[in-house]
Amino acid sequence: MLKCIVVSTPGAKFSALALKDDFKDSLKKVADLGYDAVELAVRNPKLLDISGIKELLQKYNLTVPAIGTGQAYGEEGLSFTHLEEEVRKQAVQRIKDQMDFSVAVGGAQVIIGLIRGTVYPDVERERAERYFIQSIKECADYNPKVTLTLEPVNRYETNLYNSIPSMLAIIDQIDRPNIKMLIDTFHMNIEEPNMIESILKAKDYIAHVHFADSNRWAPGCGHINFPEIIKTLQQINYGGAISAEILPEPSPEESVRLTIEYYKKLGL
Repeated sequence: MLKCIVVSTPGAKFSALALKDDFKDSLKKVADLGYDAVELAVRNPKLLDISGIKELLQKYNLTVPAIGTGQAYGEEGLSFTHLEEEVRKQAVQRIKDQMDFSVAVGGAQVIIGLIRGTVYPDVERERAERYFIQSIKECADYNPKVTLTLEPVNRYETNLYNSIPSMLAIIDQIDRPNIKMLIDTFHMNIEEPNMIESILKAKDYIAHVHFADSNRWAPGCGHINFPEIIKTLQQINYGGAISAEILPEPSPEESVRLTIEYYKKLGL
């Protein structure tokens, strides 16, 4: 399993990002500490110097297993379930742009987290789900070689697909081979009655894993049983990345250091 951490392009407002300032400096820190990979959190890939990013990744010998897309929702309000058709179209186009960016950086998964949207007040759930399914199918069919990884997110951030069982059901309904699942220990700690049982249920769907402790600090700083989770991931033959999406606490530098040290304790 790859030792990975989320690194954002500059200017992100999302709080659970340990590194989101100087991009080159962030990549150097990650590489120097011994990480294998970086998950790139990107609002709009059209605004990036993609050739420059590729040069930096090669320089620091870092791979990109996944691309995070939630900033488009948090900062621009783009989502697949928005009541305005034009906004939904913009959200779909943004994911298509992320898929093109994925190809440019080696075929990273594109994460569908909060950009999926929510069920708005006074809107029937069936309508929101219809918008979501239409949008995600269009994205999946845009490039079947790029994996779209759907993330169950806790009830305090969205009311649409909070648990692993709910996400499993919608993935089966979408019925596209390039649709997989991301599991996140922070969200699982809130939504899953038994995290180990949920991982086992999703074993054929899991393509990416986020680690954050119960307080969303670095793994090892709360009460989640990560050794048992690693054991279970090994049991299901998961060979992808373990990516830390964490708060920059007690400081950005400490959070990154604490994470890599704990990864090593876990035998990664």
